[in-house]
Amino acid sequence: MKKNLFKAILILLILIGCKNDLSESKFSFFAEQFADTRILRYKIPGFNKLTLDQKKLVYYLTQAGLVGRDIMYDQNYKHNLSIKRALENIYLNYRGDRSTNAWNEYEIYLKRIWFSNGIHHHYSNDKFIPKFSKKYLKDLLDESNTSLNYDAFDAIFNSKDLKKVNLDPELGLIKGSAVNFYDDNITESEVNDFYKQKIIDDHNKPVSLGLNSKLIKVDGAIEEKVWKLNGMYSDAIEKIIFWLRKAATVSENDQQKKTFELLIKYYETGDLKIWDDYNIKWVNTKEGDIDYINGFIEVYNDPLAYKASFESVVQIKDFEMSKKMNAVSKYAQWFEDNSTISDNHKRKNVVGISYNTVNVASEAGATSPSSPIGINLPNANWIRANHGSKSVSLGNILFSYANAGSSGRINEFALNKEHINIEKKYGNEADDLHTALHEVIGHASGKIIDGVGTPKETLKSYSSTLEEARADLVGLYFISDKKMEEIGITKHLKEYTIAQYNSYIRNGLMTQLIRIKPGNDIEESHMRNRQMISKWVYEKGKKDNVIEKIIIENKTYFIINDYEKLRGLFGVLLKEIQRIKSEGDYEAGKNLVENYGVKIDIDLHKEILMRNEKFTSAPYSGFMNPNLIPIKNSSNDIIDIKIEQSKSFSDQMLMYKKKYSTLPNYN
Repeated sequence: MKKNLFKAILILLILIGCKNDLSESKFSFFAEQFADTRILRYKIPGFNKLTLDQKKLVYYLTQAGLVGRDIMYDQNYKHNLSIKRALENIYLNYRGDRSTNAWNEYEIYLKRIWFSNGIHHHYSNDKFIPKFSKKYLKDLLDESNTSLNYDAFDAIFNSKDLKKVNLDPELGLIKGSAVNFYDDNITESEVNDFYKQKIIDDHNKPVSLGLNSKLIKVDGAIEEKVWKLNGMYSDAIEKIIFWLRKAATVSENDQQKKTFELLIKYYETGDLKIWDDYNIKWVNTKEGDIDYINGFIEVYNDPLAYKASFESVVQIKDFEMSKKMNAVSKYAQWFEDNSTISDNHKRKNVVGISYNTVNVASEAGATSPSSPIGINLPNANWIRANHGSKSVSLGNILFSYANAGSSGRINEFALNKEHINIEKKYGNEADDLHTALHEVIGHASGKIIDGVGTPKETLKSYSSTLEEARADLVGLYFISDKKMEEIGITKHLKEYTIAQYNSYIRNGLMTQLIRIKPGNDIEESHMRNRQMISKWVYEKGKKDNVIEKIIIENKTYFIINDYEKLRGLFGVLLKEIQRIKSEGDYEAGKNLVENYGVKIDIDLHKEILMRNEKFTSAPYSGFMNPNLIPIKNSSNDIIDIKIEQSKSFSDQMLMYKKKYSTLPNYN
């Protein structure tokens, strides 16, 4: 999964087709800002055009996501639910002075927990450092009659569990990570040995071992604590099943109903073979206006890439825009055939790629409040190869981002005025086309050589970074291809190339570093991927001065001098990363990531942070969901669903606490 989709067509069509739904002047996309985070709102275009059963379906699927949101907190860290609930109780019941700086810092800390689904930053993975004292929190607990166990209280302030996800092997991938996927006394080698001993019935169709379980030790032996009904997270899963059953009663067609039945069966049993059956049925369910994601999906939060985080997205198709977007997926085989990767690493028959623009109705778990803007699923390589995949652009999320205001950082970190103007005019469109190529072509391309294990087995902690880099490089290579003009995607190929190449290199080498604390390495997979690509092409292109580093008045800039040669370098790196994945070359993958994606130039980092101080707009954004309110008649039947927007982030989070607290503090 990446985060995006393309707007050459997107902006034009949204403005034309969705103007009445989205762009009313009195609607405020921006809600509030705290710490390094902005909270935005989004609308749901087309919702009022749905039938009553379709509205019910959206509502039931929304509930099926929200009742699972506690799972994400617990997965992120064992003390998260205890801490969150204690701080929420203080927020509701404290009767003391709320005008002090200490209270303000406490409130910001709580909001950061809400935003990140726990006490670690959603992107950097660093534990939040509270700007209030232990004594102040003790006073708040006492005065609000709130209890918090010692270990959870200490976890807020101590120097342990500093990283949610640690990818530095020297610190220990499990030992150095705070995520709640493994007992504290389990080692990385024990995990790998445990799964090596698992019998896979069909190596051509391997189940995703470990995807839906926590590993624990019982009397010295490792066991799986499966996330299923009557297993771990049963209280939440029981409610997810309840709402999925309600959704099945208003299915748009039999195929969709069967996917619900398989998903319910999976939640009931925890059987990963059923999960694969469900994904095959889901990816082939293409009729209907409503689609959804619900389950344990992405493995980014597991340093060993076994365990998946809970997430939910409910979406309504935008068919007019999707027709335009499908121009990319229609030529999937052409892109594969004309890629720079070796012939023996190419797929001979790229099948079943569907690509739609959708409007989000609700998100929960790993997708909320920090939302993706594009999704490509399922993740299992063999399912994608044999049955295809679904790629979607979250159109109303993109629209909200685009209409919530700009920070103007481009004027500070870019030098060429002509290129700045091009990027301002075409940058959003080019970036979203790059994402379309990333999602539809990038993630669907290439194959693993027979007998080579899955990437999480062969490439281990580097698999996510290398996969995102591979997909990014596909987008970067083809965005400047004349095929974009031939198939009617754009008439501005040169401008798209200038805008996307400049923004990508500038972000990879400089501006994304505003999100990193001084002295830290890059930990997050997408950020590692972007620096790795940008730094590699910069270093390899030095001989021909492809990208030039210029310092003017103590300010650093990176200038692209040769776009065609840069494209060639993207193609060379794409070929190598696909080889690494296809052949399972761990050492080569490790060297690429560690040498180019992890370490930061300390002096350049200091400079960038200083230059960024003038900007007040937060570097991260996320969303409040619209609230779906059922309207009932005297017989308690739903006769309509209305949409309301929460007044504030706090209002929505406290409402969620009241309605969707489904798990005990510890699980």
